[in-house]
Amino acid sequence: MLAKRLANVIVNIIFNQPNHREKVMNALKLSALALSLALSTSIVSAQDAKLIGIVSISANEANNARYIQGAEAAAKEIGWQVSVIDAAGSADQANAAIQNFVQRGAVAVVDMVFPYSSIGAGLAAAGDADVPVVTWGGGLGSTVAATNGSGAPVAEPAIKLMLDDLEGKGSILALTYRTGEVCRDRELLLDAMTADMPGITITRNEVRIPGYFEDGAQYANAWLASHPAGDENLAIWGCWDDPAIGAIGSLRAQGRTDVGVYGVNGNAQAIENIRNGHMNGTAWQDSYSEGFDMISLLPEIVAAGSDWKPVAKEVAAILVTQDTVESFIEAHPDALGQ
Repeated sequence: MLAKRLANVIVNIIFNQPNHREKVMNALKLSALALSLALSTSIVSAQDAKLIGIVSISANEANNARYIQGAEAAAKEIGWQVSVIDAAGSADQANAAIQNFVQRGAVAVVDMVFPYSSIGAGLAAAGDADVPVVTWGGGLGSTVAATNGSGAPVAEPAIKLMLDDLEGKGSILALTYRTGEVCRDRELLLDAMTADMPGITITRNEVRIPGYFEDGAQYANAWLASHPAGDENLAIWGCWDDPAIGAIGSLRAQGRTDVGVYGVNGNAQAIENIRNGHMNGTAWQDSYSEGFDMISLLPEIVAAGSDWKPVAKEVAAILVTQDTVESFIEAHPDALGQ
């Protein structure tokens, strides 16, 4: 817009004024000076916007994407910038990403579900530079300033639903992921909730990131072969929705309707599968609000500096079942678009 206005000024001078070389040269000099000042102002303005670094375990996974959307919305409100690095499930890449953000002058870093014990190098680099690190599902420990999205509280309603449906006996295929603190905590909760249920047998398979849909389908195929229909109560549980959704493909391909399917997070595919009768339940995690709330807290954390006291800022999960899915969608219509 500025360049267009300057061009118009020059054209007016050349075509509407006497053709004096001196006037034209002066106009060009003034235009160049104005453009230089405008660009300098723009650069200073960009530099003034504080940078928040977000390190995601899988930026394209639905729940991660919702969190990032919430974080971006909050950052816009406070006038800060967000930059996202996808660590693709690698703790080494997560540590390198945190160090990268520190070198770029970030005022804060968000760790998305890597446990704080796995990002020691990143935390050390951030600590040396007085850059606070907050976690989403990564736990509250070491030098972490704040956390939310903790795995176990979110998963509890869905695990309880599954165990109630099994009536204390049967077999479960648990699709796990131990690199992430969220899934690790959810698996521990599953163990705790089945500790006094000797009639429950759990088969565990750890999925990859990326590759969780494919792994869920593959592990389900193998497990179904040794668990024929009619022998016992059966359930497949994903420590988040996507591996369980992968398993649904195998169930449908084999025509198996005797196996309950349960997940956690409540992404759009899970809600649709519950609505269509292919999944029994999930615990919807309002990750958009979690991202928004955490970023909104950062100015307070940064301002407090060493006086800040670590906090957990949790958002309660909502259980979604085949009986409640329609009322849930009515109350949360955006859930199908996320």
